[in-house]
Amino acid sequence: MYIGGSVISSVEFHGNMSLVIFMSGCPLTCRYCHNVELLDDKTEKSFEEVKHEIDSSYDFLDAVVISGGEPLLQLDALIEIFTYVRKIGLKTKLDTSGIYPDRIQKLLDLKLLDFVSLDVKTVFSKYRKITGSNVGFQVKKSMEIINECDDVHLEVRTTYVPTLHTKKDIVNLADEIEADIYTIQQFRNKNVLDPALEKVEVPNPHDLAALAREVKPYFSGQVKVKSGEFGEQVIE
Repeated sequence: MYIGGSVISSVEFHGNMSLVIFMSGCPLTCRYCHNVELLDDKTEKSFEEVKHEIDSSYDFLDAVVISGGEPLLQLDALIEIFTYVRKIGLKTKLDTSGIYPDRIQKLLDLKLLDFVSLDVKTVFSKYRKITGSNVGFQVKKSMEIINECDDVHLEVRTTYVPTLHTKKDIVNLADEIEADIYTIQQFRNKNVLDPALEKVEVPNPHDLAALAREVKPYFSGQVKVKSGEFGEQVIE
């Protein structure tokens, strides 16, 4: 399996200390991608090496998060890891773009997921502008599939890039999605796939909070903002 790194985190799965494993590879070319080094990384690890890493941190962990890249590219490896995580009694969380709804369905059928963070890049009809691919309908299907499972918590999150999104896009998206949480993430202009975005100003967290308050009437769940300055904030 191709794995680009890992980190222990207290913020990737709210309320849980987690080992976050970053799987390499992604078929999308999101212009603001800040994990560029993972796109073509070919660093290999065996399942035994991953298992050893989980076991070594077990006493400090509540959960294992698998992120990327796009983890669903390596479905068999994902199943192997999460099956082991379930066996030893830890929670599971998947970070995904949602472009493989059938693979998400497989994980749900195997009851391997507790939490999914679904990166919804923009309103479903405008996906090509952000990702280079017209895959919005697949992401929407993934959202619908996850919502059918009452025991799986769903967060939808969008990285707000001022030159790629309008505020109306975010409001319209909030009206299109269904999830437990909607998180608006602060764009970071370092180490991005499109060098032109390095000149784009990072959104002010107070402006993001104002935008989040604007979307609240259109979304029935909890609304959050995530920024470098203030971390994760729940918008009341």
